[in-house]
Amino acid sequence: MKNKNVNRRDFIRLSATAGAGALLVPNTAAATATATVQSANRETAFEIPVRTLGKTGLQIPILSMGVMRADNPNIVRAAYSSGITHFDTAHGYQNGKNEEMLGNFFKDKPRDSFTIATKGKLDYPLKDTFEKDYTELLELSLKRLQMDFVEIFYTHALERVEEVTDKRIVDLLLKFKADGKIKNIGLSTHANKPELIDAAIETGIYDVILVSYNFKLNNLKEMEEAIDRGVKAGIGFVAMKTMTGGAEDAEGKNRINGKACLKWAWKNENITMAIPGFTNFDLLDDCMAAAKSPQLTAEDKEYLAMLCGKELLYCQQCGKCTDECAEHLPIPDLMRAYMYAYGYKNASLSKETLQSLTLADDACKKCEKCKVSCISGFNVSEKIAAITPVRNIPDVFLT
Repeated sequence: MKNKNVNRRDFIRLSATAGAGALLVPNTAAATATATVQSANRETAFEIPVRTLGKTGLQIPILSMGVMRADNPNIVRAAYSSGITHFDTAHGYQNGKNEEMLGNFFKDKPRDSFTIATKGKLDYPLKDTFEKDYTELLELSLKRLQMDFVEIFYTHALERVEEVTDKRIVDLLLKFKADGKIKNIGLSTHANKPELIDAAIETGIYDVILVSYNFKLNNLKEMEEAIDRGVKAGIGFVAMKTMTGGAEDAEGKNRINGKACLKWAWKNENITMAIPGFTNFDLLDDCMAAAKSPQLTAEDKEYLAMLCGKELLYCQQCGKCTDECAEHLPIPDLMRAYMYAYGYKNASLSKETLQSLTLADDACKKCEKCKVSCISGFNVSEKIAAITPVRNIPDVFLT
């Protein structure tokens, strides 16, 4: 692929070793073992890199499944039969139906043939009933999954350091682990990631961190340095949002080359695995092809460099926009909802995200002119106007 519009600086950035993350490693990274992973149906086998998830000791293939958007158990079956062994869900996905689907699928499978991660949102500041409420949330997730424990339990979508370090949260997570309900303690985050990683290191209880990680990050060097500090402290790292919203354009019309995006993430040997959310067999095939041949090609690098200057749909979640907004709207969450609807083509997930926010119908109509200047170039007011009506669409019409 010869594209004269590729910025040479971006091409070099994608080709060089940046910080702790080896972006260009000729063979499998040193922390990675190339192992033969036998597929679950025992009919085929293939070589796929396997990495160790920090101090958990879990050996997991670099490709796992983010089940969030999947509602077809046949996709889970195909992933499992292909040799994928780790599956990531959450208490709130599809109002609990996501966990139920996984529970029904895995109930007859050998428990040592797969690992499960689920997540639970918490309201912060904490209520007086936090311990009771959060315990009931985990127990309901286990009931849906039809399992006695999960390998990883993440506190979901944290944004503030105090959510990582709060003693009540820490003590309850340790109790979950001592009771055998969770094997490893994790947190997931889209925002303020270096700060939260350092807080997790200081707290000392976290085994795994799930972070948004992709080639579009504006603070890539800072991120990789924080991840490296976490790895040295024994924390395992899992990458999400590797495909920057799933589309090459702001309208979400052209699908992104997911294989190139995954390969880029895997070049950082500190990333144990990625959890792309494939929802059909073609996307699964693309992800499997990337896992079987994870080395970045020159064409991959040129493609990604070409995208560096484009808007795409990935919000950096930097939070600067909320200070600029006269109404202090939760713009990063609104942009994430926009990405789900226009990039992922998943209006149900977009509505679910919007419903978790407290928004007035006219919240973005009070200003004559939007004063927000987005570092990613988003026309924020336009996107908010396009996405907020999704809240009022009846579920029966959503996909």
